Amino acid sequence: MDLCVTVKGVSFLLQTGMGILGNTVVLLAYAHIIFTKSKLLPVDMILCHLAFANLVLLLTRGVPQTMMVFGRTNLLNDPGCKVVIFSYRISRALSVCLTCMLSVFQAVTIAPGLSRLKSGLHCLVFPTFAGLWLLNSAIYFQTFFSALAPRNGTIPAFTLNVGFCLVDFKNSLNYLIKGVLVSGRDFSFVALMVASSGYILLLLHHHSRQVRAIRRSQGSGVETRAAKTVVTLVVLYVVFFGIENMIWIYMLTEAKMSPAVADMKVFFSSCYASLSPYFIMSSNKKVKAKVLCAFEQDQPASMDTQESRDK
Repeated sequence: MDLCVTVKGVSFLLQTGMGILGNTVVLLAYAHIIFTKSKLLPVDMILCHLAFANLVLLLTRGVPQTMMVFGRTNLLNDPGCKVVIFSYRISRALSVCLTCMLSVFQAVTIAPGLSRLKSGLHCLVFPTFAGLWLLNSAIYFQTFFSALAPRNGTIPAFTLNVGFCLVDFKNSLNYLIKGVLVSGRDFSFVALMVASSGYILLLLHHHSRQVRAIRRSQGSGVETRAAKTVVTLVVLYVVFFGIENMIWIYMLTEAKMSPAVADMKVFFSSCYASLSPYFIMSSNKKVKAKVLCAFEQDQPASMDTQESRDK
């Protein structure tokens, strides 16, 4: 096997494997929290949903891409492509929407005043989830008609080839409409998350005394820690979103494109989904405590097993 192909395959394998593991651990940690405490804060509910969306993204994009790099072809038939492409697009859309939702909810949480809105945030979480699912399902509903398994021969015009599947837009009008809808949604949510994160930074920088007073009156510094976590997640997303779109713009300007450039775009588009769960585990005290608790419980069991073998 060519060295370049090997490096590419190992990179995708590590990214996908680590991402699936990390998001699964975050989901299991939140599942245990729900089982023992039966209630999550709005930010925790969003983080849990974000981990689920990122897990689906990696399963529907990272896994087929990795298998394709290692030479597996004809992975899916037409129905399989419709389900996988639709699931990938919905999960990718939810990743940006939920990160935006996270930053907006956190900005409202730490903002001075707005007591009525803060008290009602918990009730707004599930309706917002439902609205985001409906919005993105409406945008991508056409996928069930346009996604196809790869065909032999020339690929028709206005057809997106993702390697393991094709997405046929039929004509230039559909291609243009879909591109405008998706790009408009992505940039709108990114702009909103950047604006709300900027507002959070402004509050933390210029009103630190007031924020500390709020924390003391509530008995903890949860809000400030959560705000820093949210801002870092937003920065992480914006960085990889920017890199992905710069590669995409470059691809649009070139008549002949190297497959390596397209692979780079896919790789960077999945980086946020792979790295974000590890940041959540390291910065969210609830998730971190559950992970450490599980690790500490596993260690004595391993030591007891080793001691019994030694005897």
